[in-house]
Amino acid sequence: MTTRAHLSPVWLRIFDLEVSHGEGVYLYGADGRRYLDFTSGIGVTNTGHCHPKVVAAIQEQAARLLHGQINIVIHRPVLELVEELLTVVPAPLDTFFFANSGAEAVEAAVKLARYVTGRPNLIVFQGSFHGRTHMAMALTTSKTIYRAGYQPLPAGIYVAPYPYPYRYGWDEETTLRFCLRELDLLLKSQTAPEETAAILVEPILGEGGYVVPPQGFLAALRERCDHYGILLIADEVQTGFGRTGRFFAVEHEGVVPDILIMAKGIASGLPLSAIAARAELMARWKPGAHGGTFGANAVSCAAATATIRVMKEERLPENAAARGAELLEGLRRLAARFPAIGEVRGRGLMVGVEFARDGQPDTGMAKAVQAACFRRGLLLLTCGTYDNVIRWIPPLVVTSEQIQEGLRIFEEALGEAMEAAT
Repeated sequence: MTTRAHLSPVWLRIFDLEVSHGEGVYLYGADGRRYLDFTSGIGVTNTGHCHPKVVAAIQEQAARLLHGQINIVIHRPVLELVEELLTVVPAPLDTFFFANSGAEAVEAAVKLARYVTGRPNLIVFQGSFHGRTHMAMALTTSKTIYRAGYQPLPAGIYVAPYPYPYRYGWDEETTLRFCLRELDLLLKSQTAPEETAAILVEPILGEGGYVVPPQGFLAALRERCDHYGILLIADEVQTGFGRTGRFFAVEHEGVVPDILIMAKGIASGLPLSAIAARAELMARWKPGAHGGTFGANAVSCAAATATIRVMKEERLPENAAARGAELLEGLRRLAARFPAIGEVRGRGLMVGVEFARDGQPDTGMAKAVQAACFRRGLLLLTCGTYDNVIRWIPPLVVTSEQIQEGLRIFEEALGEAMEAAT
């Protein structure tokens, strides 16, 4: 039996690839082959693999203190991280709770919302992904595989439609009106506002298909939350830290949530997550009502502080916006030539290519193109309920030349996959 055979098979193997190291936008296989990594570890390595300044911060902190449990001591790295977060998180969100993963941060946000409002129910959106713990699974509606076999899940979760114009076959305005009417109906027919603690939303749908909602959607949610005293929670686990061309995706609409959830890109690959809220909201969370052993780990906090500083110094959100525009332009040119592509959409370096055939999701084509890209040295992931969307999430340090290299490989893979299909 090989060593690999001792790894649990529950981890879905996307690629059969053993790597030796990573640098910038590249991963290097154990055989020495170089791969253009446009997965970023599912949106984690926003500063690229092993950014020198992040590595140096980790090395320096590891020699000082590996772990200081935050109930017992307050270490300098967590205070420095708070100082940096205050420069990028939308005001007036100014108080933070730290955990280790996106799912833990989602749990913390839900616990805070229920605790301070005294209300039991939550509203999420069709296609959402919020994590793998029992509560996070209950909040997740993007694929049945994430929930199947684990019922019953926590109760009090209600699902509203996410404005996904391509799926509905409508223009953005029609889609937005429909989804807001359905949300209002939900508040009249299934969960009364006085029983609803929070609306939890991804500013851009992630695992559900990389769907950018019509402008005005987040503002409409903010308006309804203000009217009914419901808290608005923005899950920026995947959209945060420069991914969409701003530090946080809510900034595109100028909407400030009551609770902001952060993870993935926060520490360039080290485990860390956080929620941010106003001080007066956090003050209503009784000491001891929530906690954890490893949240605010000293080394992870040092990595996160260095990550934010690198993003500001190297203007990585701005690079994401510029390179994302080039990527969208290139993919839309390909969509005009290859009828297998139903839609290209995205914001910054969070871009989805949806494959369809005869108006129906084409999972086979998406998987065939992904495999053809891998054979040529380009790593891409799929997403969407039907796994028919290829998602582009390269590190934010990517150059124009590397974007063009990825587009060239993708074009070749499209040609191969379509030829094989016909």
